[in-house]
Order: sequence, then structure tokens, then C-alpha cells
Amino acid sequence: MRIAWFCIPAHGHTNPTLGLVKEMADAGHEVYYFTFEPFREKVEAAGAVFIGCDDYDIGMDMSSQENADRVGKDIAFATELLVSSTLALDDMVSEKMEEIKPDIIVADSVAYWGKLTAMKHDIPFVSSTTTFAFNKYSSQYMKHGAAEIGKMLFSMPRINKQLKRLQKKGYPVKNILDVVQNDNETNTIVYTSSYFQPCAETFSDRYHFIGPSIRPVTQPMEKTAEKTVYISMGTVNQNREFYRNCISALGRTDWQVIISMGTNPEHFEDLPDNVRVFESVDQMAVLEIADAFLTHCGMNSASEGLYFRVPLVLFPQTPEQDAVAKRTEELGAGVRLPGISEDEILDTLKTVLDDPSYRESAATIFDSFRKCGGAAEARAFLEEVGK
Repeated sequence: MRIAWFCIPAHGHTNPTLGLVKEMADAGHEVYYFTFEPFREKVEAAGAVFIGCDDYDIGMDMSSQENADRVGKDIAFATELLVSSTLALDDMVSEKMEEIKPDIIVADSVAYWGKLTAMKHDIPFVSSTTTFAFNKYSSQYMKHGAAEIGKMLFSMPRINKQLKRLQKKGYPVKNILDVVQNDNETNTIVYTSSYFQPCAETFSDRYHFIGPSIRPVTQPMEKTAEKTVYISMGTVNQNREFYRNCISALGRTDWQVIISMGTNPEHFEDLPDNVRVFESVDQMAVLEIADAFLTHCGMNSASEGLYFRVPLVLFPQTPEQDAVAKRTEELGAGVRLPGISEDEILDTLKTVLDDPSYRESAATIFDSFRKCGGAAEARAFLEEVGK
């Protein structure tokens, strides 16, 4: 079987797919992975054929943090990006479809050009969802206020103008929901358990909850105290006050504190003896020894923490992360950080460290992950779709 796989240039959307890509390649299937140069090495290591999408002008600079932030807040801007990306890649992708003749297309749930390619070329489609699956029920976990709804309605003329560009190039789209929304007829792989997934009972059996893709620890981290606290806000958050308060408050404890900061850890000098700051860490190795994890609630980070049965202190920064935080709270495996003062940071961490129920609830979620079918179940699903 030949598979065309599309992904956006983000580690959080790429990494969960690699175990399944390797599973498919090891089973003798050909995987052609459309992505961007920084991901070539890991895609090829998984056994896929890398197809670069870097040399196509989508009309805006997505290396700009300002533009990246706008995607999640401005649906008209996001639609323009989607359409521009699809049309910029159109000739290359169409040629590759003729050359590869894939049996199925798998695309990240926000790599909409993959779904559009499947629609245009009438190829069976599977959505690869590295966040929670969202429908009208689970979307309540990402509540949008009246201002956001009003903004979307105001933007509809701009959105429809963009969709006409797609229609002129042969893409059979009627409205924006055709592109961005999956329904119960959409074959979908979700990298979590049905237990952790909100409103799982509202999804059809076309949704396969295969559990998170967890890579093994490669170099163990030494545990140097009775309690180990790990703090990571991903690579984007650079709230210096937050980090300063963490260092000041936790430096007065006897805990081992490990902070993964993303960039410029050398900015913080004269650290307390029990606090270590890194640009990046082997997160699996740290979580293996951690007793609490203060996290931005990215889906991968939260899942990895829960996989290691670590209770979470929840500090979400986006609506998607807020949904992860809400579900973790509901299941009793974490507590929200109410603010970034030293006392709030210290007291919230003490809450999850001192009450064993949080670790027990994290262990229950881990058990649900362990019972999932993983890459083997997903392979069987893809093989059935691609018949």
C-alpha cells in the first residue's frame, strides 16, 4: 500500500505520528511524508520518503511569531494561510499524486491541504489528530465567547473570497466547515485514549483512539532529592517573571527542580543549588523521576506526564491547552495554577505533591493509555481503509 502523509511544520504534530509511520514502513508499506526540511531526519529515520514543501511561496512569513499567533485567533487570516498554502503546493502535490498514486492520504487535522488533496483527487482520507478530537460536544471544552463568534461572522466575506480561490483550482469545497471540520464519517486516528478524550461516546467507530506515542528513555536522569519538580512551558512561552518566581520560590525548598526553558537559560544566574535550568531536556528521562510537572498543557507534554503517572500543575496558554487542562482537572490528575506569584506557584505544587489522589488519578489515565491498541491498531485501520 502507498500512503501520502501530510503534516504541518511542528514537532508536536510530527512526533506522535512517527511510531505509526515506522509501523507502516516495517510492514512493507510505502509512506511518502510531505513536510519541511527541519523534519527530514526524523521522518526518514522512521522509514518514510521525505518530500519537502519548503520551496513554495505561500505569501506570508510563518517564521514570524506574530503571524503564528494570529493563526489561532483570526479565522480569516488562518483561512488565507490555508488557501495560500494549498494553492502554492497545488502543482507539486498534484504531480506527486500522479507519480505516487497513493491508496490513501493521511493528513494532520490542521494540515488542511492534505484533506483538500484527498477531496480533489478522490483518494480515501484519514485524519491524524494529535490534539483531542473535536465535535459539537467536545468543542465545549474550547468555549468561544460572543466576541469570538461575532468576529467569525464579520470575517465570513473574507473567508468566502478565499474559498473561491480553491474552487477555481478544482477543489470541491462549499464552505469553511468542509475544510476544517471532521464528522463521524471521517476516518480518524487520535493519539489518546477514549478515557482521556472528552465526550468519547459521541464519536463513531471510525475514530480510533490509539493512545499517545511515547518514545523510550535514552539517557536516564539522576534523582537527587525525595521530591522532583519539573517545569516546562514549551518553546514559545518566555514569561521571565514566571520563571523568576519559580526559581525564587522553589529555591527555598529541598526539592530537586528541573526547568526546561526553551531559549536563553543563561539569562538566569546565581541559581539556587537545588534548581537546574536547561534550554532543553530529554523530557521522558525527567518525567521518569518527576513527582510533579508544571506544564503549559500541550497535548503531548500532558500525555507524557500522565503516562509516567506524574500529577500535573496546569498553566494553559491557548484554548486547545485549556481543553487539556479542563479534562485533566475533571479526571482528578491535576490542579490549575491560579497565578504566577511565588506563593501561588509553591502552594499549588505542594497540593499535588502532598495529596496522593492526584498521582492515583494520573495512574488511572496511564492505565487507559496502556490498554490502547497503539500503532498496531492504527496500522490495521489504515490497511482496511486502503483496501
